[in-house]
Amino acid sequence: MSNKVAVVTGGTSGIGLATAKELVKNGCRVYEFSRRDEGACPDVVHIKADVTREDEVQAGVDEVMRREGRIDILVNNAGFGISGAIEFTPASEAKRQLDVNFFGMVNMDLAVLPVMRRQGGGRIVCMSSVAAPIPIPFQAYYSASKAAVRAYTLALANEVRPFGIECVVIMPGDIHTGFTAARVKSCEGDDVYGGRISRSVAVMEHDETTGISPEAAGAFVANRALQKNPPPVSVIGGKYALAVFLTRFLSNRFLNKAVGDIYAK
Repeated sequence: MSNKVAVVTGGTSGIGLATAKELVKNGCRVYEFSRRDEGACPDVVHIKADVTREDEVQAGVDEVMRREGRIDILVNNAGFGISGAIEFTPASEAKRQLDVNFFGMVNMDLAVLPVMRRQGGGRIVCMSSVAAPIPIPFQAYYSASKAAVRAYTLALANEVRPFGIECVVIMPGDIHTGFTAARVKSCEGDDVYGGRISRSVAVMEHDETTGISPEAAGAFVANRALQKNPPPVSVIGGKYALAVFLTRFLSNRFLNKAVGDIYAK
């Protein structure tokens, strides 16, 4: 059993909550950061903190350090999705997507990295998506945010390896969580695009609601957080792992047309 101290962002629902619970089962002392006033699990310490607010993030990390004196694991899970046509998505909404999914992770890392460096090690787990290597039409900004997470984390891993800090990327496929209902959906311009926006969103939502359970996903994430020498990039779900593997061999022309036939018809 582990006695590590873990911080999970977005830990009051979905994959984050399931990961926090699984880490507790494995003997970790777990803190979760979210914007909600209350936590969702009595065995996990809730700290109210918006990851887009640097001051709240730093205050949360300081509180964990005051109580525990160390942070061994950080799971960057907080995020949300928007959907709609690029042409009809205001830049402000796109920036908000990147602010939460990407810069929220950056804020957490900037607060935790000095802690891990001083203590001589730690592990940072960052949640990307299969949409990173396989961008989804009408979910372009979500795909872009998750591609940024993947590239950033792999670069960070090489920067901090000499300090004993490990960084890994996890790319879930479709997971059956509250993420689907929370997606900010816009069908503006659907008439111009011949109904393709609403049809695309319907396909996405069907795939998500019939997807992997959050408990299975959380167990996978917790395993990677605790595993000795985990792979730098992992995919949740066998068929999604196969799809990502095939991207190494398929031409971009073929791959993008195949994705378009599924999500942009």
